[in-house]
Amino acid sequence: MSVILITGASSGIGAALARRYAAPGNHLILNARDPGRLDAVARACRASGATVETAPLDVRDRARVGAWLRDLDARAPLDLVIVNAGVNGGHPAGGIETEETAFETVDVNLNGALNVAMPCVTLMLARGRGQIALLSSLAAYAPLPDAPAYSGTKAALLAHGLALREKIRHTGVRLNVITPGYVKTPMGGDYKGWRPFEMSADEAAARIARGLERDRDVIAFPWLLTAGARGAGLLPERLRRLGMHGFRFQIRKRR
Repeated sequence: MSVILITGASSGIGAALARRYAAPGNHLILNARDPGRLDAVARACRASGATVETAPLDVRDRARVGAWLRDLDARAPLDLVIVNAGVNGGHPAGGIETEETAFETVDVNLNGALNVAMPCVTLMLARGRGQIALLSSLAAYAPLPDAPAYSGTKAALLAHGLALREKIRHTGVRLNVITPGYVKTPMGGDYKGWRPFEMSADEAAARIARGLERDRDVIAFPWLLTAGARGAGLLPERLRRLGMHGFRFQIRKRR
């Protein structure tokens, strides 16, 4: 039996990953803040043959999350943990991001991610096996002026994940970073702007699952947008500004 934990599993990429891994022999542990939507995803996964438990808790609560993870791992060691929960940040009118929004974004996307990932690293190192995936974004390479806190948190996850992967590479514990482009999700639907090469959440989940199986250090897609994002940092500021102009957007609403 494979034990798989997915945070932010009530919609979008998290829900698609839950459905992807829902199969007989897999035990899914699904986390999100909305119990209603989380239960709907759990029912669909059970219908595909997986056993499922849900945990509607906030990843920002470090003490509670740590205790929960240690309890889970004591009952059934975690094989794969996908740290996916996140918010989009930004300003609904396209203005400068507020302090409140910026700190909330950091608390969820970065601190919340580490609240999950770091206890799992400790638990997996103790037994010498396991896999952890951090959900970053192509915005880690090409920061979005309309979402500085979001871009900053995703860049931090990319750097942290790659550094930690190298540090623990001989221990039997694998760590991967996922940097998707535009994906059709409820959170992505809040963005009003150009979304090139956008793909479905199910297609994104399939690419992520393949990358995790192959233990890719960075699972980045789609490749054309990845090449552009990675190359943006090498350009002079004037050219980079011109290239990023088309990626301006507004947030329709806050979730």
